[in-house]
Amino acid sequence: MGPARAAPALPLRFPQCRPRAAGRRAFAGIAPEAIPVFDYFLQQLIFALAIGAIYGLIALGYTMVYGVMRLINFAHGEFFMLGPYVYAFVFSGLVGIGGLMPVLDSAVAIVASFVIVGLLGVAIERFAYRPLRAYGRLAPMLSALGMSIVLQSAVRVTVGPQPEHFPAIVASEPIAALGGMMTTVQVGILVAAIVLMVGLTLFVNGTRLGIWIRAASESWTTSSLLGIRVNRAVSLVFFIGPGLGAMAGIMYASYYGIMQPTMGSVIGLKAFTAAILGGIGSIPGAMLGGFLLGAIETFGTAFLPILSGGLIGTEYRDVFAFAVLILVLLFKPAGLLGETVSEETTVAKKDY
Repeated sequence: MGPARAAPALPLRFPQCRPRAAGRRAFAGIAPEAIPVFDYFLQQLIFALAIGAIYGLIALGYTMVYGVMRLINFAHGEFFMLGPYVYAFVFSGLVGIGGLMPVLDSAVAIVASFVIVGLLGVAIERFAYRPLRAYGRLAPMLSALGMSIVLQSAVRVTVGPQPEHFPAIVASEPIAALGGMMTTVQVGILVAAIVLMVGLTLFVNGTRLGIWIRAASESWTTSSLLGIRVNRAVSLVFFIGPGLGAMAGIMYASYYGIMQPTMGSVIGLKAFTAAILGGIGSIPGAMLGGFLLGAIETFGTAFLPILSGGLIGTEYRDVFAFAVLILVLLFKPAGLLGETVSEETTVAKKDY
């Protein structure tokens, strides 16, 4: 199924939103003029929550890596892109050999996507980033940019540059919720994202491995003196972060029905904006930033064309996200929940 097509004009010439056809069919049989403005607002809120949950999951990967290594992992968007491709490959393979049950096939493919992409993240950290730690922060960052190009090019060569249909995990059917209409896909995205976010928070705050991660984010030197294996904590972060990115990619591809090798480029930068907005290095900040960015982008796309008399169209939706990035960096660079990180802490990490 391809991207959303243009929908009939709503009251006050409201532009219709994006996702799969079931979302657009939610008001089927209802005359456009019969849809009140408040209902339209609720509909946009639902879209904002769904896309914000995806941004938040990707932002968690950025913020975890930065919290432990003070590294902006610009290859993270490609982990988001790889998730749907690994899912589709495993799912198609299971179906091809007879499979188990549709639900079990999907579950196995989802777990396989998390594990495979997570292990790829560990390998990239070990061989592309770790040898460059002694050369300052710029060298690993440039390596991350290079890995982004390598991963995207590898997928383009393997499967081709064209968009591919993504196999639906659940049928996209409209349901009434929150005073508006949601689809089963949107509900699934919200539930899965909340479960993953809560699970990550409990893991980081309530387990021994989580304590390792939190300690490493404070000081590698002190953590090593306390017997914490810093490199293992880093590897764990590079397993969890890309794995969550892969889950977000599966949600996004399920939402829109397509996947393509370039899908991680812009979305990855938007999620980076969400991490900056919430406070990069802060796990709650990444979640908050994702939902806020989803709201800013969705409501900006929905209402600014009306308020500007059509001067600002829906094609400016990406501009909203990056305008937020510029404003946050100018006026509150630490983000909403972030803290300023001292250069001393950053430099100390070169020696490991």
